[in-house]
Amino acid sequence: METESEPYVRLATLRQLHRVVAELNTARSLADTLQTVVDGIVVGLGYELACVNLVRPDGDLVVAAFAGDPAAEALITGRVGSRASWERRLTMGENWDGLRFIPHTEGWVLMEDDVPQWHTDGPDPRFEDEWHPEDRLYAPMYASGGELLGVISVDRPRNGRRPGAWGREALQMYAFQAAIAISNARLRANMQRALVRLEREQQALRASEESFRQAFEYAPSGMAIAEMGGDQHGRLLRTNDALCRLLGRPASVLRRYSFSDLVHPEDIGTLLRTSAEGGRAELRLGRRDGTYVWVSLRNSVVADAADGPRFLLTHVEDIEERKRHELQLAHRASHDSLTGLPNSAELRARLGARLCRRPQSVRASAIEALDAAFEGRDGYDGHAAHGGHAGHDGHPVGAEAGGAGEHGFHADGPDRFAGADPFEFPGAPPAASDGPYDHHVHTVAPATDIDDGTKGLAVLFCDLDGFKSINDRFGHHTGDAVLIEVARRLTTGVRDGDTVARLGGDEFVVLADGLGAADAADLAVRLRNAIIPPIRVDGRAVRVGASFGIGWASCGMSADEVLRSADQRMYIEKRSRSKAHRRAG
Repeated sequence: METESEPYVRLATLRQLHRVVAELNTARSLADTLQTVVDGIVVGLGYELACVNLVRPDGDLVVAAFAGDPAAEALITGRVGSRASWERRLTMGENWDGLRFIPHTEGWVLMEDDVPQWHTDGPDPRFEDEWHPEDRLYAPMYASGGELLGVISVDRPRNGRRPGAWGREALQMYAFQAAIAISNARLRANMQRALVRLEREQQALRASEESFRQAFEYAPSGMAIAEMGGDQHGRLLRTNDALCRLLGRPASVLRRYSFSDLVHPEDIGTLLRTSAEGGRAELRLGRRDGTYVWVSLRNSVVADAADGPRFLLTHVEDIEERKRHELQLAHRASHDSLTGLPNSAELRARLGARLCRRPQSVRASAIEALDAAFEGRDGYDGHAAHGGHAGHDGHPVGAEAGGAGEHGFHADGPDRFAGADPFEFPGAPPAASDGPYDHHVHTVAPATDIDDGTKGLAVLFCDLDGFKSINDRFGHHTGDAVLIEVARRLTTGVRDGDTVARLGGDEFVVLADGLGAADAADLAVRLRNAIIPPIRVDGRAVRVGASFGIGWASCGMSADEVLRSADQRMYIEKRSRSKAHRRAG
Protein backbone atom coordinates (compact mmCIF):
# COMPACT_ATOMS: atom_id res chain seq x y z
CA MET A 1 0.00 0.00 0.00
CA GLU A 2 1.31 3.45 -0.84
CA THR A 3 1.97 5.92 1.92
CA GLU A 4 -0.34 8.90 2.08
CA SER A 5 2.32 11.33 0.88
CA GLU A 6 3.70 9.21 -1.98
CA PRO A 7 1.16 10.33 -4.61
CA TYR A 8 1.96 13.96 -3.82
CA VAL A 9 5.72 13.31 -4.08
CA ARG A 10 5.18 11.56 -7.40
CA LEU A 11 3.01 14.38 -8.69
CA ALA A 12 5.64 16.97 -7.71
CA THR A 13 8.34 14.90 -9.43
CA LEU A 14 6.16 14.56 -12.51
CA ARG A 15 5.63 18.31 -12.68
CA GLN A 16 9.36 18.95 -12.32
CA LEU A 17 10.06 16.36 -15.03
CA HIS A 18 7.53 18.03 -17.31
CA ARG A 19 9.25 21.39 -16.83
CA VAL A 20 12.73 20.15 -17.71
CA VAL A 21 11.43 18.07 -20.65
CA ALA A 22 9.64 21.15 -21.99
CA GLU A 23 12.96 22.99 -21.94
CA LEU A 24 14.45 20.37 -24.29
CA ASN A 25 12.19 21.50 -27.12
CA THR A 26 13.13 25.19 -26.81
CA ALA A 27 16.77 24.83 -27.84
CA ARG A 28 17.54 26.01 -31.39
CA SER A 29 20.81 24.20 -32.13
CA LEU A 30 22.30 20.80 -31.33
CA ALA A 31 24.82 22.38 -28.94
CA ASP A 32 22.03 24.21 -27.09
CA THR A 33 20.03 21.00 -26.91
CA LEU A 34 22.94 19.04 -25.41
CA GLN A 35 23.60 21.72 -22.80
CA THR A 36 19.89 21.88 -22.00
CA VAL A 37 19.90 18.11 -21.44
CA VAL A 38 22.63 18.22 -18.75
CA ASP A 39 21.27 21.42 -17.17
CA GLY A 40 17.87 19.77 -16.85
CA ILE A 41 19.36 16.82 -14.96
CA VAL A 42 21.14 19.09 -12.47
CA VAL A 43 18.15 21.41 -12.02
CA GLY A 44 15.26 18.96 -12.17
CA LEU A 45 16.40 15.41 -11.36
CA GLY A 46 18.45 15.92 -8.22
CA TYR A 47 22.04 15.20 -9.35
CA GLU A 48 24.99 17.54 -8.81
CA LEU A 49 26.93 16.43 -11.91
CA ALA A 50 25.79 15.37 -15.38
CA CYS A 51 27.37 15.02 -18.80
CA VAL A 52 26.38 13.85 -22.28
CA ASN A 53 28.76 11.59 -24.19
CA LEU A 54 27.69 11.87 -27.85
CA VAL A 55 28.45 9.27 -30.50
CA ARG A 56 30.70 10.70 -33.26
CA PRO A 57 30.55 9.60 -36.91
CA ASP A 58 33.54 7.31 -36.30
CA GLY A 59 31.69 5.54 -33.47
CA ASP A 60 33.69 6.89 -30.53
CA LEU A 61 31.97 9.02 -27.89
CA VAL A 62 32.94 12.60 -27.08
CA VAL A 63 32.02 14.56 -23.94
CA ALA A 64 29.75 17.10 -25.66
CA ALA A 65 28.18 18.84 -22.66
CA PHE A 66 28.79 19.02 -18.91
CA ALA A 67 26.98 20.67 -15.99
CA GLY A 68 27.53 21.00 -12.25
CA ASP A 69 31.27 21.67 -11.81
CA PRO A 70 33.20 24.26 -13.90
CA ALA A 71 36.54 22.65 -13.05
CA ALA A 72 35.42 19.22 -14.20
CA GLU A 73 33.80 20.76 -17.29
CA ALA A 74 37.04 22.43 -18.32
CA LEU A 75 38.99 19.22 -17.76
CA ILE A 76 36.96 16.65 -19.69
CA THR A 77 34.69 18.49 -22.17
CA GLY A 78 35.78 17.60 -25.70
CA ARG A 79 37.70 14.49 -24.64
CA VAL A 80 36.96 11.22 -26.41
CA GLY A 81 36.40 7.69 -25.16
CA SER A 82 36.60 4.70 -27.48
CA ARG A 83 33.47 2.81 -28.49
CA ALA A 84 34.94 -0.44 -27.15
CA SER A 85 35.49 1.03 -23.69
CA TRP A 86 31.95 2.38 -23.59
CA GLU A 87 30.45 -0.92 -24.74
CA ARG A 88 32.35 -2.62 -21.93
CA ARG A 89 30.87 -0.21 -19.38
CA LEU A 90 27.35 -0.65 -20.70
CA THR A 91 27.54 -4.40 -20.12
CA MET A 92 28.98 -4.24 -16.58
CA GLY A 93 27.30 -3.76 -13.23
CA GLU A 94 23.55 -3.84 -12.70
CA ASN A 95 20.86 -3.34 -15.32
CA TRP A 96 18.21 -0.98 -13.89
CA ASP A 97 15.49 -1.30 -16.59
CA GLY A 98 17.60 0.33 -19.28
CA LEU A 99 19.96 2.20 -16.95
CA ARG A 100 23.40 0.80 -16.13
CA PHE A 101 24.71 1.12 -12.57
CA ILE A 102 28.31 0.15 -11.77
CA PRO A 103 29.01 0.17 -8.01
CA HIS A 104 32.39 1.30 -6.76
CA THR A 105 33.18 -2.27 -5.74
CA GLU A 106 33.24 -3.25 -9.43
CA GLY A 107 34.23 0.03 -11.07
CA TRP A 108 37.84 0.00 -9.92
CA VAL A 109 38.75 -2.02 -13.02
CA LEU A 110 37.70 0.96 -15.18
CA MET A 111 40.14 3.42 -13.65
CA GLU A 112 42.71 2.88 -16.41
CA ASP A 113 40.52 2.81 -19.53
CA ASP A 114 40.29 5.75 -21.95
CA VAL A 115 36.80 7.01 -21.04
CA PRO A 116 37.00 10.58 -19.65
CA GLN A 117 35.97 10.55 -15.99
CA TRP A 118 35.87 12.82 -12.98
CA HIS A 119 35.47 11.69 -9.40
CA THR A 120 36.74 12.35 -5.90
CA ASP A 121 37.77 9.93 -3.21
CA GLY A 122 35.38 9.27 -0.37
CA PRO A 123 34.66 6.96 2.55
CA ASP A 124 32.90 3.66 2.19
CA PRO A 125 29.09 3.87 2.35
CA ARG A 126 27.63 3.88 5.84
CA PHE A 127 24.42 2.19 4.76
CA GLU A 128 23.32 -0.05 1.92
CA ASP A 129 22.00 2.49 -0.60
CA GLU A 130 24.40 5.36 0.16
CA TRP A 131 26.08 6.80 -2.95
CA HIS A 132 29.84 6.36 -3.20
CA PRO A 133 31.95 8.93 -5.14
CA GLU A 134 33.18 6.13 -7.41
CA ASP A 135 29.70 4.79 -8.19
CA ARG A 136 28.71 5.21 -11.84
CA LEU A 137 25.22 5.53 -13.30
CA TYR A 138 24.66 5.68 -17.06
CA ALA A 139 21.49 6.27 -19.11
CA PRO A 140 22.03 5.20 -22.76
CA MET A 141 20.11 7.15 -25.42
CA TYR A 142 18.91 5.39 -28.56
CA ALA A 143 17.46 6.68 -31.82
CA SER A 144 14.13 5.35 -33.09
CA GLY A 145 16.00 2.79 -35.21
CA GLY A 146 17.79 1.38 -32.16
CA GLU A 147 21.26 2.80 -32.80
CA LEU A 148 23.14 4.37 -29.88
CA LEU A 149 23.00 8.20 -29.90
CA GLY A 150 24.99 8.76 -26.74
CA VAL A 151 25.17 8.13 -23.01
CA ILE A 152 24.08 10.36 -20.13
CA SER A 153 26.33 10.03 -17.08
CA VAL A 154 25.16 11.32 -13.67
CA ASP A 155 26.90 11.59 -10.31
CA ARG A 156 26.37 12.81 -6.73
CA PRO A 157 22.64 12.54 -6.00
CA ARG A 158 21.74 15.46 -3.76
CA ASN A 159 20.14 13.18 -1.19
CA GLY A 160 23.31 11.10 -1.00
CA ARG A 161 21.50 7.88 -1.89
CA ARG A 162 21.25 5.64 -4.88
CA PRO A 163 18.04 6.45 -6.74
CA GLY A 164 15.01 4.31 -5.95
CA ALA A 165 12.53 2.88 -8.43
CA TRP A 166 10.79 6.23 -8.90
CA GLY A 167 14.08 8.13 -9.45
CA ARG A 168 15.26 5.50 -11.93
CA GLU A 169 12.03 5.71 -13.88
CA ALA A 170 12.29 9.52 -13.99
CA LEU A 171 15.89 9.35 -15.28
CA GLN A 172 14.94 6.70 -17.85
CA MET A 173 12.00 8.79 -19.13
CA TYR A 174 14.23 11.86 -19.29
CA ALA A 175 16.87 9.97 -21.29
CA PHE A 176 14.14 8.82 -23.71
CA GLN A 177 12.98 12.42 -24.21
CA ALA A 178 16.59 13.66 -24.48
CA ALA A 179 17.24 11.17 -27.30
CA ILE A 180 14.19 12.51 -29.16
CA ALA A 181 15.31 16.10 -28.59
CA ILE A 182 18.84 15.36 -29.87
CA SER A 183 17.46 13.55 -32.94
CA ASN A 184 15.08 16.42 -33.59
CA ALA A 185 17.87 18.96 -33.15
CA ARG A 186 19.92 17.15 -35.79
CA LEU A 187 16.86 16.94 -38.02
CA ARG A 188 16.08 20.63 -37.51
CA ALA A 189 19.67 21.50 -38.35
CA ASN A 190 19.40 19.58 -41.60
CA MET A 191 16.03 21.11 -42.41
CA GLN A 192 17.18 24.64 -41.61
CA ARG A 193 20.17 24.27 -43.92
CA ALA A 194 17.83 23.08 -46.64
CA LEU A 195 15.43 25.97 -46.04
CA VAL A 196 18.24 28.54 -46.28
CA ARG A 197 19.24 27.14 -49.64
CA LEU A 198 15.62 27.19 -50.80
CA GLU A 199 15.40 30.94 -50.16
CA ARG A 200 18.30 31.73 -52.44
CA GLU A 201 18.53 31.82 -56.21
CA GLN A 202 16.92 29.24 -58.46
CA GLN A 203 20.16 27.37 -59.06
CA ALA A 204 20.71 26.89 -55.30
CA LEU A 205 17.08 25.80 -54.98
CA ARG A 206 17.56 23.04 -57.59
CA ALA A 207 20.81 21.95 -55.96
CA SER A 208 19.25 21.63 -52.52
CA GLU A 209 16.04 19.91 -53.69
CA GLU A 210 17.55 16.44 -53.50
CA SER A 211 18.90 17.05 -50.01
CA PHE A 212 15.52 18.33 -48.89
CA ARG A 213 13.71 15.42 -50.48
CA GLN A 214 15.86 12.86 -48.72
CA ALA A 215 15.56 14.59 -45.37
CA PHE A 216 11.81 14.69 -45.85
CA GLU A 217 11.23 11.20 -47.22
CA TYR A 218 13.59 9.35 -44.88
CA ALA A 219 12.93 11.30 -41.69
CA PRO A 220 12.27 8.87 -38.82
CA SER A 221 9.20 10.87 -37.78
CA GLY A 222 6.27 12.15 -39.83
CA MET A 223 6.64 15.10 -42.21
CA ALA A 224 4.01 16.89 -44.24
CA ILE A 225 3.80 19.81 -46.65
CA ALA A 226 0.53 21.76 -46.69
CA GLU A 227 -0.77 24.51 -48.92
CA MET A 228 -0.90 28.07 -47.59
CA GLY A 229 -3.49 30.64 -48.68
CA GLY A 230 -6.28 30.36 -51.21
CA ASP A 231 -9.31 28.12 -51.21
CA GLN A 232 -7.26 25.03 -50.42
CA HIS A 233 -5.44 26.51 -47.42
CA GLY A 234 -4.18 23.76 -45.12
CA ARG A 235 -4.67 20.91 -47.59
CA LEU A 236 -1.89 18.33 -47.42
CA LEU A 237 0.22 18.37 -50.58
CA ARG A 238 2.85 15.82 -49.64
CA THR A 239 3.51 13.37 -46.81
CA ASN A 240 6.39 11.05 -46.05
CA ASP A 241 6.23 7.32 -45.38
CA ALA A 242 6.62 7.75 -41.63
CA LEU A 243 3.46 9.88 -41.42
CA CYS A 244 1.54 7.49 -43.66
CA ARG A 245 2.51 4.60 -41.39
CA LEU A 246 1.64 6.57 -38.28
CA LEU A 247 -1.88 7.41 -39.50
CA GLY A 248 -2.46 4.15 -41.41
CA ARG A 249 -3.39 6.01 -44.60
CA PRO A 250 -1.65 6.06 -47.99
CA ALA A 251 -0.26 9.33 -49.32
CA SER A 252 -2.93 9.47 -52.04
CA VAL A 253 -5.66 9.48 -49.39
CA LEU A 254 -3.94 11.98 -47.13
CA ARG A 255 -3.82 14.49 -49.98
CA ARG A 256 -7.60 14.81 -49.67
CA TYR A 257 -7.36 16.07 -46.10
CA SER A 258 -6.00 18.90 -43.99
CA PHE A 259 -4.91 18.50 -40.37
CA SER A 260 -8.20 20.10 -39.29
CA ASP A 261 -10.02 17.15 -40.91
CA LEU A 262 -7.90 14.63 -38.99
CA VAL A 263 -7.65 16.26 -35.56
CA HIS A 264 -9.70 15.00 -32.60
CA PRO A 265 -12.81 17.19 -32.07
CA GLU A 266 -11.62 18.16 -28.59
CA ASP A 267 -8.28 19.37 -30.01
CA ILE A 268 -9.53 21.54 -32.87
CA GLY A 269 -9.13 24.66 -30.72
CA THR A 270 -5.51 23.75 -29.97
CA LEU A 271 -4.82 23.33 -33.68
CA LEU A 272 -6.42 26.67 -34.56
CA ARG A 273 -4.43 28.46 -31.86
CA THR A 274 -1.17 27.10 -33.23
CA SER A 275 0.47 29.78 -35.33
CA ALA A 276 2.02 28.86 -38.64
CA GLU A 277 5.46 30.40 -38.12
CA GLY A 278 7.23 28.39 -35.47
CA GLY A 279 3.91 27.06 -34.14
CA ARG A 280 3.81 23.90 -32.09
CA ALA A 281 1.05 21.87 -30.47
CA GLU A 282 0.38 18.51 -28.87
CA LEU A 283 -2.88 16.98 -30.07
CA ARG A 284 -4.54 13.82 -31.38
CA LEU A 285 -4.82 12.83 -35.03
CA GLY A 286 -7.20 10.21 -36.35
CA ARG A 287 -6.00 6.92 -37.77
CA ARG A 288 -7.70 4.96 -40.49
CA ASP A 289 -9.05 2.42 -37.98
CA GLY A 290 -10.91 5.15 -36.08
CA THR A 291 -8.47 5.42 -33.18
CA TYR A 292 -6.43 8.50 -32.32
CA VAL A 293 -2.70 8.92 -31.73
CA TRP A 294 -1.03 11.68 -29.73
CA VAL A 295 1.44 13.68 -31.82
CA SER A 296 3.54 16.81 -31.49
CA LEU A 297 3.19 19.19 -34.45
CA ARG A 298 5.97 21.64 -35.31
CA ASN A 299 5.43 24.07 -38.19
CA SER A 300 7.81 26.03 -40.38
CA VAL A 301 6.95 28.28 -43.31
CA VAL A 302 8.87 27.70 -46.52
CA ALA A 303 8.76 31.12 -48.16
CA ASP A 304 9.68 32.67 -51.51
CA ALA A 305 11.36 36.07 -51.27
CA ALA A 306 9.22 37.54 -54.05
CA ASP A 307 5.83 35.89 -53.61
CA GLY A 308 5.73 35.37 -49.84
CA PRO A 309 4.81 32.09 -48.11
CA ARG A 310 4.38 29.17 -50.45
CA PHE A 311 3.76 26.15 -48.24
CA LEU A 312 3.83 24.94 -44.66
CA LEU A 313 6.31 22.29 -43.54
CA THR A 314 5.03 20.30 -40.55
CA HIS A 315 7.03 17.89 -38.44
CA VAL A 316 4.76 15.25 -36.81
CA GLU A 317 6.31 13.39 -33.88
CA ASP A 318 4.63 10.36 -32.31
CA ILE A 319 4.35 11.03 -28.55
CA GLU A 320 1.80 8.32 -27.75
CA GLU A 321 4.18 6.47 -25.44
CA ARG A 322 5.07 9.61 -23.49
CA LYS A 323 1.42 10.59 -23.13
CA ARG A 324 0.59 7.10 -21.93
CA HIS A 325 3.29 7.33 -19.27
CA GLU A 326 2.08 10.79 -18.25
CA LEU A 327 -1.51 9.59 -17.90
CA GLN A 328 -0.42 6.55 -15.91
CA LEU A 329 1.67 8.66 -13.55
CA ALA A 330 -1.08 11.26 -13.15
CA HIS A 331 -3.64 8.51 -12.50
CA ARG A 332 -1.46 6.88 -9.88
CA ALA A 333 -1.02 10.23 -8.14
CA SER A 334 -4.77 10.97 -8.01
CA HIS A 335 -6.34 7.53 -7.52
CA ASP A 336 -6.40 4.91 -4.79
CA SER A 337 -3.99 2.09 -5.59
CA LEU A 338 -6.26 -0.64 -4.16
CA THR A 339 -9.69 0.20 -5.60
CA GLY A 340 -8.77 2.45 -8.52
CA LEU A 341 -11.20 5.09 -7.24
CA PRO A 342 -10.28 8.79 -6.97
CA ASN A 343 -8.36 9.38 -3.76
CA SER A 344 -8.82 12.02 -1.09
CA ALA A 345 -6.84 14.70 -2.93
CA GLU A 346 -8.71 14.15 -6.19
CA LEU A 347 -12.06 14.18 -4.33
CA ARG A 348 -11.25 17.53 -2.74
CA ALA A 349 -10.12 18.92 -6.10
CA ARG A 350 -13.38 17.90 -7.80
CA LEU A 351 -15.50 19.18 -4.96
CA GLY A 352 -13.55 22.41 -4.63
CA ALA A 353 -13.95 23.11 -8.34
CA ARG A 354 -17.71 23.44 -7.79
CA LEU A 355 -17.43 25.92 -4.91
CA CYS A 356 -16.63 29.61 -4.67
CA ARG A 357 -15.80 31.73 -1.63
CA ARG A 358 -19.13 33.50 -1.32
CA PRO A 359 -22.50 31.95 -0.45
CA GLN A 360 -25.16 32.15 -3.13
CA SER A 361 -27.46 34.00 -0.72
CA VAL A 362 -25.45 37.24 -0.81
CA ARG A 363 -26.66 37.75 -4.37
CA ALA A 364 -30.31 37.21 -3.52
CA SER A 365 -31.54 40.78 -3.92
CA ALA A 366 -30.49 44.39 -4.26
CA ILE A 367 -31.96 45.19 -0.83
CA GLU A 368 -29.81 42.53 0.81
CA ALA A 369 -26.78 43.91 -1.03
CA LEU A 370 -27.51 47.35 0.45
CA ASP A 371 -27.88 45.75 3.87
CA ALA A 372 -24.45 44.21 3.50
CA ALA A 373 -22.98 47.54 2.37
CA PHE A 374 -24.27 49.40 5.47
CA GLU A 375 -23.85 46.56 7.92
CA GLY A 376 -21.87 47.57 10.98
CA ARG A 377 -22.39 51.34 10.67
CA ASP A 378 -23.53 53.21 13.77
CA GLY A 379 -27.27 53.62 13.95
CA TYR A 380 -27.98 51.10 11.23
CA ASP A 381 -28.41 47.39 11.56
CA GLY A 382 -29.54 45.73 8.37
CA HIS A 383 -30.28 42.53 10.24
CA ALA A 384 -32.57 44.32 12.66
CA ALA A 385 -34.29 46.32 9.93
CA HIS A 386 -35.26 43.27 7.95
CA GLY A 387 -35.73 40.77 10.70
CA GLY A 388 -32.39 39.02 10.21
CA HIS A 389 -30.45 38.47 6.98
CA ALA A 390 -31.17 34.87 6.07
CA GLY A 391 -29.34 32.77 3.51
CA HIS A 392 -30.85 30.36 1.03
CA ASP A 393 -31.02 27.69 3.70
CA GLY A 394 -33.10 29.74 6.13
CA HIS A 395 -30.16 30.25 8.52
CA PRO A 396 -28.26 33.50 9.03
CA VAL A 397 -25.39 34.06 6.65
CA GLY A 398 -22.11 33.70 8.50
CA ALA A 399 -23.66 31.72 11.36
CA GLU A 400 -21.66 31.21 14.51
CA ALA A 401 -18.50 29.19 14.07
CA GLY A 402 -19.03 25.59 15.00
CA GLY A 403 -22.82 25.86 14.96
CA ALA A 404 -24.86 23.12 13.42
CA GLY A 405 -26.60 25.11 10.70
CA GLU A 406 -28.09 23.39 7.69
CA HIS A 407 -24.88 21.65 6.85
CA GLY A 408 -24.75 19.43 9.92
CA PHE A 409 -21.74 20.84 11.81
CA HIS A 410 -22.53 19.12 15.13
CA ALA A 411 -20.22 19.86 18.03
CA ASP A 412 -20.39 16.28 19.31
CA GLY A 413 -19.30 14.65 16.05
CA PRO A 414 -15.70 13.85 15.10
CA ASP A 415 -13.86 16.81 13.59
CA ARG A 416 -11.42 15.06 11.29
CA PHE A 417 -11.38 17.79 8.68
CA ALA A 418 -10.40 20.71 10.93
CA GLY A 419 -7.20 22.66 10.64
CA ALA A 420 -7.53 23.82 7.04
CA ASP A 421 -8.31 27.34 5.97
CA PRO A 422 -12.03 27.16 5.15
CA PHE A 423 -11.49 29.21 2.01
CA GLU A 424 -8.33 27.58 0.77
CA PHE A 425 -9.23 24.55 -1.34
CA PRO A 426 -8.38 23.21 -4.79
CA GLY A 427 -10.34 24.53 -7.71
CA ALA A 428 -11.65 27.65 -5.97
CA PRO A 429 -11.99 30.68 -8.26
CA PRO A 430 -9.60 33.52 -7.43
CA ALA A 431 -10.81 36.43 -5.39
CA ALA A 432 -10.97 38.60 -8.49
CA SER A 433 -13.81 36.47 -9.83
CA ASP A 434 -16.01 37.18 -6.82
CA GLY A 435 -17.40 40.39 -8.32
CA PRO A 436 -21.12 40.93 -8.70
CA TYR A 437 -21.05 39.98 -12.39
CA ASP A 438 -18.87 36.88 -12.38
CA HIS A 439 -19.99 33.90 -14.46
CA HIS A 440 -19.67 31.27 -11.73
CA VAL A 441 -22.76 29.04 -11.42
CA HIS A 442 -23.34 28.89 -7.69
CA THR A 443 -23.89 25.57 -6.00
CA VAL A 444 -26.98 25.62 -3.77
CA ALA A 445 -28.38 23.16 -1.25
CA PRO A 446 -31.93 22.19 -0.21
CA ALA A 447 -33.08 24.23 2.78
CA THR A 448 -34.28 21.21 4.76
CA ASP A 449 -34.37 17.44 4.58
CA ILE A 450 -37.88 17.76 3.14
CA ASP A 451 -37.78 17.80 -0.67
CA ASP A 452 -38.71 21.35 -1.70
CA GLY A 453 -37.75 20.90 -5.35
CA THR A 454 -34.26 22.35 -4.95
CA LYS A 455 -31.60 20.37 -6.80
CA GLY A 456 -28.04 20.43 -5.53
CA LEU A 457 -24.76 18.60 -5.24
CA ALA A 458 -25.30 15.79 -2.74
CA VAL A 459 -22.31 14.45 -0.80
CA LEU A 460 -22.91 10.95 0.55
CA PHE A 461 -20.41 9.88 3.20
CA CYS A 462 -20.29 6.08 3.53
CA ASP A 463 -18.67 4.21 6.43
CA LEU A 464 -18.69 0.40 6.40
CA ASP A 465 -20.13 -1.36 9.43
CA GLY A 466 -18.41 -4.53 10.60
CA PHE A 467 -15.38 -4.12 8.38
CA LYS A 468 -12.87 -4.03 11.24
CA SER A 469 -13.99 -7.42 12.53
CA ILE A 470 -13.49 -8.93 9.05
CA ASN A 471 -9.98 -7.50 8.93
CA ASP A 472 -9.21 -8.79 12.42
CA ARG A 473 -10.65 -12.27 11.85
CA PHE A 474 -9.64 -13.05 8.27
CA GLY A 475 -6.70 -10.74 7.60
CA HIS A 476 -5.96 -7.82 5.35
CA HIS A 477 -6.20 -9.90 2.19
CA THR A 478 -9.89 -10.50 2.82
CA GLY A 479 -10.36 -6.91 3.93
CA ASP A 480 -8.82 -5.62 0.70
CA ALA A 481 -11.06 -7.89 -1.36
CA VAL A 482 -14.12 -6.54 0.48
CA LEU A 483 -13.05 -2.94 -0.19
CA ILE A 484 -12.55 -3.69 -3.88
CA GLU A 485 -16.00 -5.29 -4.16
CA VAL A 486 -17.69 -2.45 -2.26
CA ALA A 487 -16.01 0.05 -4.59
CA ARG A 488 -17.35 -1.90 -7.56
CA ARG A 489 -20.87 -2.00 -6.17
CA LEU A 490 -20.86 1.70 -5.38
CA THR A 491 -19.60 2.57 -8.85
CA THR A 492 -22.24 0.36 -10.46
CA GLY A 493 -24.97 1.97 -8.39
CA VAL A 494 -24.41 5.59 -9.43
CA ARG A 495 -24.95 7.47 -12.66
CA ASP A 496 -22.39 8.28 -15.31
CA GLY A 497 -20.81 11.56 -14.27
CA ASP A 498 -21.17 10.95 -10.52
CA THR A 499 -17.99 10.52 -8.49
CA VAL A 500 -17.22 7.61 -6.17
CA ALA A 501 -14.03 8.17 -4.17
CA ARG A 502 -12.24 6.33 -1.41
CA LEU A 503 -11.43 8.75 1.39
CA GLY A 504 -9.32 6.23 3.31
CA GLY A 505 -9.73 3.04 5.31
CA ASP A 506 -13.33 1.85 4.98
CA GLU A 507 -14.74 5.30 4.13
CA PHE A 508 -16.12 6.22 0.73
CA VAL A 509 -17.69 9.41 -0.61
CA VAL A 510 -20.19 9.79 -3.46
CA LEU A 511 -20.72 13.13 -5.26
CA ALA A 512 -24.04 13.21 -7.11
CA ASP A 513 -25.17 16.45 -8.75
CA GLY A 514 -28.70 17.50 -9.61
CA LEU A 515 -30.44 15.69 -6.74
CA GLY A 516 -33.17 16.79 -4.39
CA ALA A 517 -33.41 15.76 -0.75
CA ALA A 518 -35.64 12.78 -1.55
CA ASP A 519 -33.42 11.74 -4.47
CA ALA A 520 -30.35 11.73 -2.22
CA ALA A 521 -32.13 9.68 0.45
CA ASP A 522 -33.26 7.15 -2.18
CA LEU A 523 -29.72 6.92 -3.55
CA ALA A 524 -28.32 6.24 -0.06
CA VAL A 525 -30.86 3.44 0.42
CA ARG A 526 -30.03 1.88 -2.96
CA LEU A 527 -26.30 1.99 -2.30
CA ARG A 528 -26.72 0.51 1.18
CA ASN A 529 -28.84 -2.31 -0.25
CA ALA A 530 -26.16 -2.92 -2.89
CA ILE A 531 -23.45 -3.26 -0.24
CA ILE A 532 -25.11 -5.59 2.28
CA PRO A 533 -25.40 -8.80 0.17
CA PRO A 534 -22.68 -11.35 1.09
CA ILE A 535 -19.26 -10.98 -0.51
CA ARG A 536 -17.40 -14.17 -1.35
CA VAL A 537 -13.65 -14.18 -0.74
CA ASP A 538 -11.64 -17.39 -1.13
CA GLY A 539 -14.76 -19.51 -0.81
CA ARG A 540 -15.93 -17.66 2.31
CA ALA A 541 -18.99 -15.38 2.45
CA VAL A 542 -18.63 -12.23 4.52
CA ARG A 543 -21.05 -9.35 5.07
CA VAL A 544 -20.64 -5.69 5.84
CA GLY A 545 -23.21 -3.00 6.45
CA ALA A 546 -23.00 0.67 5.60
CA SER A 547 -23.93 3.93 7.28
CA PHE A 548 -24.57 6.94 5.07
CA GLY A 549 -24.57 10.60 5.91
CA ILE A 550 -25.97 13.06 3.37
CA GLY A 551 -24.40 16.50 3.16
CA TRP A 552 -24.85 19.23 0.59
CA ALA A 553 -22.19 21.32 -1.11
CA SER A 554 -22.90 25.03 -1.11
CA CYS A 555 -20.91 28.06 -2.20
CA GLY A 556 -19.35 29.75 0.79
CA MET A 557 -18.19 26.41 2.18
CA SER A 558 -14.82 24.79 1.66
CA ALA A 559 -14.39 21.22 0.49
CA ASP A 560 -13.32 20.18 4.00
CA GLU A 561 -16.41 21.78 5.51
CA VAL A 562 -18.68 19.93 3.09
CA LEU A 563 -17.00 16.61 3.90
CA ARG A 564 -17.11 17.30 7.62
CA SER A 565 -20.85 18.03 7.36
CA ALA A 566 -21.56 14.72 5.59
CA ASP A 567 -19.24 12.86 7.96
CA GLN A 568 -21.01 14.14 11.06
CA ARG A 569 -24.41 13.32 9.62
CA MET A 570 -23.15 9.81 8.93
CA TYR A 571 -22.17 9.42 12.61
CA ILE A 572 -25.60 10.65 13.69
CA GLU A 573 -27.22 8.09 11.38
CA LYS A 574 -24.86 5.34 12.65
CA ARG A 575 -25.66 6.08 16.31
CA SER A 576 -29.38 6.12 15.59
CA ARG A 577 -29.36 2.39 14.76
CA SER A 578 -28.45 -0.58 16.89
CA LYS A 579 -25.22 -2.44 16.17
CA ALA A 580 -27.07 -5.50 14.88
CA HIS A 581 -29.23 -3.33 12.68
CA ARG A 582 -26.16 -1.61 11.27
CA ARG A 583 -24.59 -4.94 10.31
CA ALA A 584 -27.84 -5.88 8.56
CA GLY A 585 -27.70 -2.68 6.57
